[in-house]
Amino acid sequence: MVKTAAATALAALALSGAAAGAANLSAPVPARGFDSPPERLLVQYSGSVLFIRAADIGISAEYPNDGTTYAATATFQSAGLLRWFDDTDIQAGVSGYVNADGLQPWRYSHLNHASGTGRTVGIDFPDGVAMPDISPPFGSMGEPPATDEERDGALDPITTILGLMLGMPDPANGVCDGRLPVFDGKARYDLRLEKGGMEDVRTRGWRGEALLCRAFLEPISGYDEGKRPTESDTRRPVSIWLAEIDGVHVPVRFQAPTRIGNITISAVNVEVE
Repeated sequence: MVKTAAATALAALALSGAAAGAANLSAPVPARGFDSPPERLLVQYSGSVLFIRAADIGISAEYPNDGTTYAATATFQSAGLLRWFDDTDIQAGVSGYVNADGLQPWRYSHLNHASGTGRTVGIDFPDGVAMPDISPPFGSMGEPPATDEERDGALDPITTILGLMLGMPDPANGVCDGRLPVFDGKARYDLRLEKGGMEDVRTRGWRGEALLCRAFLEPISGYDEGKRPTESDTRRPVSIWLAEIDGVHVPVRFQAPTRIGNITISAVNVEVE
């Protein structure tokens, strides 16, 4: 599988069955901390390498119950050129709470229908600690595997993207600032965010100015031998262009290096309600 922060975050969208967006939210609901998150968000993307279609991606989120909870689903399908290198058909979902510190996931899961294993990768978050729930289990959880301390406070890939839209990790400092801790069910890594300038972006789904945000993947644990990103990999950021739409910073374009060249993921449809 082509491993990039953009692909991971969007594809697993967790970037990692069926969506868990309908999971039961039975724990007490904390007070809302963000100002008026959108009731509904839908973004559809198309990815390409050298202008050749390579992937179809979608993410949909809802903030029901006066914005105290959230539920989101995501899909990632390799297409065209990318299918020669990576056969991926992921459905993922997450449900959780909106509190004063940001988004707190409750249950995340994803299934790659093209993998042939039938493996569901789930994550529960008791007391804010990301706990893997893998069926059937992986043969290895990495060397070394992620510890409870490393998974404490970590987010799933979909919540990471939604949190970026809402200004996490620290809304007081603005969007694209600081680190977002991520756990995808096996690998534990940080996304270190660096803010660039405003740039003009034109896609099928958005035309206008967008903030350039550079996301550097910093691996921590949970990688098999030979699979850990190299120093060369971690020096090359994923570029994310965030367009402010009705108070939400929506990613309208991603650009990331892969083994077959730079992949560009552009929004073809954006709906914010």
